[in-house]
Amino acid sequence: MAEQSNGEHDENVAVAASRTHMPMWLFGTIIGLFGLFYAYAVWNALSNLIQTVQQYDALGVPLNALGWLLWIFAAVFPIVVYAVAVRIAAHRHAGHVALVMLAGLALVAVFWLDVVAYATLNTHALIS
Repeated sequence: MAEQSNGEHDENVAVAASRTHMPMWLFGTIIGLFGLFYAYAVWNALSNLIQTVQQYDALGVPLNALGWLLWIFAAVFPIVVYAVAVRIAAHRHAGHVALVMLAGLALVAVFWLDVVAYATLNTHALIS
């Protein structure tokens, strides 16, 4: 009988432990580390925006509205995805937080490849 009550106690402890939230410092560390990669995506987009504007201005051909929209949205998109990923990852276990942040980063990477491909193949559509 004592073994049953001990077993029930262990199960109750396991259930209670699975319901507890992860420490805030661990959550902050995970989203902070992934935030560096998201910030790199923003920095890369801003760098390409500046280089593109300078390059086409030197040729005397400015970007049109679509060109500005494409490059500005390329810089804003990682910020939006990061905010959504943090919101989704809140109150989850550490592994789930890392997976959500990684999935968001993969989405940003695919979007970035789309932007580069579009800007490369349709340059005429981005300049006046």
